Amino acid sequence: MRNIAIPFCISLVIVLASFNTTGIRTNKIQRIVIDPGHGGKDPGTHGMISKEKDIALSIALELGRIINDNLPDVEVLYTRKDDSFPELHWRADWANEKAADLFISVHANWVSNPKVYGTETYVMGVQNIDRNFEVAKRENSVILLEDDYEVNYEGFDPEAPESYILFSLTQSSFHERSILLADKIENQFRTKVGRKSRGVKQSSLYLLWSTAMPSVLVEVGYLSNAKEEKELNDKLNQVYIASGIFRAFRDYKKEIESLN
Repeated sequence: MRNIAIPFCISLVIVLASFNTTGIRTNKIQRIVIDPGHGGKDPGTHGMISKEKDIALSIALELGRIINDNLPDVEVLYTRKDDSFPELHWRADWANEKAADLFISVHANWVSNPKVYGTETYVMGVQNIDRNFEVAKRENSVILLEDDYEVNYEGFDPEAPESYILFSLTQSSFHERSILLADKIENQFRTKVGRKSRGVKQSSLYLLWSTAMPSVLVEVGYLSNAKEEKELNDKLNQVYIASGIFRAFRDYKKEIESLN
């Protein structure tokens, strides 16, 4: 392992020790942070007619609207509501500062094989094999677009496999609840929204690793698949997808709060 990874390792262990070992603060779900992936100078991936950042924003805003309309006791916060570029570390830090009870990041996927399609919901994990690692590298690579990323991330290289070994040094206290929500989201996509679910997956995503609450990253479909890209750009389909995530969140909230 390169020496540059050492300060990153020490820093992140200290950060994780400050919040991930404290466990769940409460079973009451009062505040959710919705994170539309990418934005601004970072378009994310793209298809023939659209960019990931735009689809993510549309679905994220729709999700927030549905939550506000149906669960007025929940405060909805967004990491962005326009075509801005919140830095990756800021998104997690801000959610932590706001003491959010849940974090949902919305994205769209891409792969070189245009026949691949469907939804995937990611939780933090260290099983970086095959496609999972490709997703981790792509989503983490936004770091390289940030000013002073060498300082903010202290040597973490999203392209270097050895950097991801560091993620296995700690275990999030929120893993079980993250999987619970992810399962509910994919079940909604499969049974109610009419999407092909590719299941719940685990990968070393910096964003999920840095949040001090249950967190998921939802890949709503593949822009590399022409049919699915067209569907993801349809406003009604965006409402259906957001509604599916909402129902999963509603059911998750009910289940967790029943533990009180």
